[in-house]
Amino acid sequence: MSDKVYIFDTTLRDGEQSPGASMNTAEKLEIARELVRLGVDVIEAGFPVSSPGDFESVRAVSEEVGDAVVVCALTRAVPNDIEVAADALAKAARPRIHTGIGVSESHLRDKLRITGDEAVERAVAAVKLARGLVGDVEFYAEDAGRAEPMFLYRMIESVIAAGATVVNIPDTTGYTYPEEFGSLIGGLFEHVNGIENAIISVHCHNDLGMATANSLAGVKAGARQIECTINGIGERAGNTSLEEVTMALRQRSTYFGIDTTINTKEIMRASRLVSTITGIVVQPNKAIVGANAFAHSSGIHQDGILKERSTYEIIDPADVGVGGSSIVLTARSGRHALQHRLNELGFELPEGEFERVHAAFLELADKKKEVYDEDLEVLVGESERTLDEVYHLAQVHFTSGEPGIPTATVELVTRDGEHLIDSSHGTGPVDAVYKAINRIVEVPNELSEFSVKAVTRGIDALGEVTIRVTSDDGRVFTGRGAHSDIIVASAKAYTNALNRLLVSQKPTISEEL
Repeated sequence: MSDKVYIFDTTLRDGEQSPGASMNTAEKLEIARELVRLGVDVIEAGFPVSSPGDFESVRAVSEEVGDAVVVCALTRAVPNDIEVAADALAKAARPRIHTGIGVSESHLRDKLRITGDEAVERAVAAVKLARGLVGDVEFYAEDAGRAEPMFLYRMIESVIAAGATVVNIPDTTGYTYPEEFGSLIGGLFEHVNGIENAIISVHCHNDLGMATANSLAGVKAGARQIECTINGIGERAGNTSLEEVTMALRQRSTYFGIDTTINTKEIMRASRLVSTITGIVVQPNKAIVGANAFAHSSGIHQDGILKERSTYEIIDPADVGVGGSSIVLTARSGRHALQHRLNELGFELPEGEFERVHAAFLELADKKKEVYDEDLEVLVGESERTLDEVYHLAQVHFTSGEPGIPTATVELVTRDGEHLIDSSHGTGPVDAVYKAINRIVEVPNELSEFSVKAVTRGIDALGEVTIRVTSDDGRVFTGRGAHSDIIVASAKAYTNALNRLLVSQKPTISEEL
């Protein structure tokens, strides 16, 4: 029995059968090159007889990869299929023909409408024809997961005797569960004469969400080839995921006692390439390659991961080509996570200032799903802008609409703790707010510039307002404010600019003397 598990990648064939995932030859070549870098053992490049495009793809991949991997072409147990596949593989350094037939009662009775004896006869003839054209022939027993075991044993024994070098036991409909599928594979080793002359392969579908588990159960029972796809794409609910079985074998090597030769550091690049080309987005919580696979949101988890990565991660992100773990800042994040991220961004805040930023963070996190780095930079800036305030914006309320008169009420707090409230109306809510602030502050100025932009992504992004005011002596003062409400951000920016203006008017020490 082999001392490794061979990885048979069928992204270009079964994966392409996902609705909307059709690829042209150039795209298949790009993926094939990545599969070589990834280190797969076999690339199933297509089903040549199905279309001229598939024929050309198999031919082109055969030329492209040289002797780096086995190039495989799928056929039915039909002579013309097999001959066309051999033509498509003519320039392959290591060609394999993958032929087969249905073996379950459902396939024999309802699809093929033949007897078991006729199915065995066709299978043997197909393998013999293929073996006369190439030296490496794989036979698939379609729907083996629902086949009668004794008939399956008979079929597999016959095709191995006919020259099959690999026998593929597919759970075509994703029907079986791990213990059942493992027993099916184990039964082959117990009941099939000559089983030692072929590699047992497993090809599991994910209709019940057990493709990875079934494939690993097959390996545990003696299978030494797994047929899989990048991101688990494929017919219906998809195929066994290459990244999942590869990392399961790698991480649980003491349990399985066997491994692949996959270069796991290429996994993320392969995943992104296939997703980009097929247009099939990887779900965020997808194991290994999902956006959330190494992201931590819970404060308890974040604290643990920052102290020791292995407390909540069994895989080092670098091992699959991910830059590192991600601390996702949300309302559930703790102080430790916030402090860590601020330090990473280069902010070394004294305790008092950190407390102000932390309070602002909690307020923002209650309004947003996620707080981004750009948000943190704004929060730190907001905190710094409050250090030397003459007036602090405590509250702002406004009404607006059409028809209606925009009005605003503003509360400012002085350094001495005095609360000042005033109201005004204007041409719009911002104008009304600014007029109300002016009634309180009473410092001559002219608004010379106003701009607003979204700081971060999403509909719940912070808005940052930048304004410039000109004093009566011609000096210009810039103010900034950020908030998820643009009107509040505008009020903060105006207050910040006026504070700068007021501070600049303080007499110097020499003037006081």
